Amino acid sequence: MLITFKTESYANITMFGDVAVALLTLMGHSGTVPGALRPEDIPNALERLKAGVAANPNANLDPQDKKDDDEDGRPHVSLANRALPLIELLEAAAKDNKHVMWDS
Repeated sequence: MLITFKTESYANITMFGDVAVALLTLMGHSGTVPGALRPEDIPNALERLKAGVAANPNANLDPQDKKDDDEDGRPHVSLANRALPLIELLEAAAKDNKHVMWDS
């Protein structure tokens, strides 16, 4: 499953479902899809996401990726790298006081 995050202030961002739900959980959201954040809730969600990333920037969100490079040669993608596009989307939405929605 793919999940797409949308706001009027930034380009849409699409992520694999398990990664998106993990990031939503870090933001303090239940992880339900579809979902949304009101403009007034975005700063808190953004700070929680940044704090979660800062606490463990090299965390691995891919349960199939058990080490740095798996047998297929796929590189490990850190939590910090996976979260960056969503952080930028949330920052843009907060700046423009716009809502954020996501769906599959």
